Amino acid sequence: MALRPLSGPRLPPARGAATHLVVLCHGYGADGNDLIGLAPHWQRLLPTVAFVAPNAPEPCAGSPSGYQWFPISRLDPAEMLRGVESAADVLNDFLDSELSRHGLPPERLALVGFSQGTMMSLHVGLRRPVKPFAIIGYSGVLAGAEALPPQAPDAPPILLVHGDADPMIPAEALFASATALGRAGAAVQWHVSPGVGHGIDPAGLSLGGAFLALALRGQLARQDPISCAV
Repeated sequence: MALRPLSGPRLPPARGAATHLVVLCHGYGADGNDLIGLAPHWQRLLPTVAFVAPNAPEPCAGSPSGYQWFPISRLDPAEMLRGVESAADVLNDFLDSELSRHGLPPERLALVGFSQGTMMSLHVGLRRPVKPFAIIGYSGVLAGAEALPPQAPDAPPILLVHGDADPMIPAEALFASATALGRAGAAVQWHVSPGVGHGIDPAGLSLGGAFLALALRGQLARQDPISCAV
């Protein structure tokens, strides 16, 4: 079955024409409105950035008013890998279309994901012919960690953020993902939010904006040891 083209809420740059594009990929059962709310918090640091949060391509059976990137019943590595592979093309097509709409080259893209959207952002971002300038993953996991190819010097800097009280995806997923990414040669920063469940707290929100601003200016190394973001 062909997946429908993506669309979703947008926030234009606060100033002038877009110089960069940040695409926010929501979690299972949500929609683009769930993540576009992050963008206004980051606009002071990123005034020339356009934001878009597409609705995932499939209606979600578990949440009739929401969407899913792919069906998922449990955190099974094989199931997650099949899922991100099945939805990769439709997300890549959307990214290319949005970049073209703004007249931007592919290296002016960043991906931000939450939960299942983190799985998509990491899988797609690390495999694009021209890599994004940054990837941020909230409350998610690297799908198919064992299948991750070695990363070239142009691999994007990555920030992973997770709550230590997450009942949906345990915080241990952050450390497993960071380890696999680091072994593959990617530069990874991470932060664990104390007492936070399956969500984004003010500290994680602030770290995300600062990380994007530094990456946009080329101030983050693309191949460094794994480090804790504070």
